[in-house]
Parts: sequence; C-alpha cells; structure tokens
Amino acid sequence: MGRIVVGVDGSAGSRAALRWAHEEARLRGATLEVVAVWQFPVMTSLPAFGAMPPPDDMGDEAEATLLATLSEEGIAATDDVPVTTVVAEGAPSAALIDLADGADLLVVGSRGHGGFSGLVLGSVSHQCASHSPCPVVVVRS
Repeated sequence: MGRIVVGVDGSAGSRAALRWAHEEARLRGATLEVVAVWQFPVMTSLPAFGAMPPPDDMGDEAEATLLATLSEEGIAATDDVPVTTVVAEGAPSAALIDLADGADLLVVGSRGHGGFSGLVLGSVSHQCASHSPCPVVVVRS
C-alpha cells in the first residue's frame, strides 16, 4: 500500500490540498498521512503581551487545529483510506520534506498562513517542490 503525505495548516490552500490528497489516496488505495507542523517563534526581546506559551501548548494547539480541520472537511480513517496524523515541530518545509521520505507523493497547498501575500507560490510549497524526495503536487485553492 502506498503513502501520500499532505501538509495542513488550516488555511484554505491546505484544506484544498487535504481534499485532493484524500481523493488521490482513495483512487490509489494508499494511506493518507496528514501532517501539521508548528515552530516555536524566535524572539529577540520579550513578547509585547506577556510570556510565550510553553512548547507543549503550541504542539497541542497544532494538533487541535489539525483534528478540527479533518473533522470540518469530513475526513476520517476508513477501510478505503487509512488516515494517520503527525504533528511535528520545526520549519514546515523541512519537516514535510523529511516526512515525505519513502512516500509516493507529497501534497501541499499553494498558499498557507505564512509568507508574503504577493508570492504566487508560497515559500513552503516552493521548498517542497524543489527538495522533496518524492513527487510533489501543489494544489491551488
């Protein structure tokens, strides 16, 4: 059975990628691995509004967002499409590229929550397309 990895951050672009990857996994008889990546922010001074939340809270929030997105999109594990979830800490593109090792396909949205609004292709999707160890599909929302 093959494996399709999809990055999800809750944005419209990642939701479109999730729906596309789910249908592709169904067509291929593959497992769908849904990945959320969080990164502890780099601070050069004290936060303006108090202390930063502990890393465990940030990971828990990423997992809650991932599970809510799956629920809102009506995607759950079935016999036709086994679905697993992964919450990883680090730079999104690096984490997705690492998790795509051995996968049949990596799927990302063309635009997520980060980056500059003027970019045609988001920085994460660009990095994944350039450095992934497997084929990449970039889904436009």
